Amino acid sequence: MRVTLAEDSALLREGLVRLLADEGHEILAAVADAPGLLAAVARDRPDVVVVDVRMPPTHTDDGLRAALEIRERWPGVGVLVLSQYVERRYATELMGSPGAGVGYLLKDRVAQVGEFLDALERVAGGGAAFDPEVVRRLLARTSHHDPLGRLTPREREVLARMAQGHTNATIAAGLAVSLSAVEKHVNAIFDKLGLSHTTGYSRRVLAVLRYLGS
Repeated sequence: MRVTLAEDSALLREGLVRLLADEGHEILAAVADAPGLLAAVARDRPDVVVVDVRMPPTHTDDGLRAALEIRERWPGVGVLVLSQYVERRYATELMGSPGAGVGYLLKDRVAQVGEFLDALERVAGGGAAFDPEVVRRLLARTSHHDPLGRLTPREREVLARMAQGHTNATIAAGLAVSLSAVEKHVNAIFDKLGLSHTTGYSRRVLAVLRYLGS
């Protein structure tokens, strides 16, 4: 796997470089700011980038905006956001954008190195990897105009697990219900959200998140 890293903390950046190198992955570049990330991706075309949200030059949302630009200019590059923060506006834009795999993990909630590596490989392979807390915050909308209000509590739980990147089978196992029950919930979710014609695993997750950000 060919990886480009963007992290302004030198200790964390070097730690990620060593971790990924030890796992046999090729680190094409490890940069400390958003302009450096865009230049590195333009030059190297990695399989996946790992990027923080708050980076130089402004230390606000530069990393996430750079990730959106990568999705627009190089849609074949997977994007994994690794941050302490959930930036709701740009997060939903990123997750709803077309292209290769996408993920959003919170640094403080990555309990095991294996979790990070699994998420990175999933994103590089075109899949999705979302921290449950990120999904919870994106789903936490209480307006009576919110279409999610039409979902039952179980359907909301299934939708959250879908957005985390789970398949119907793993959702069924996690909820201790049958696969057919999960499939019925999924069909009901997309019907209620007007997404019943969406096909494909990654596309259905991104379609839901695009709808949430609208």
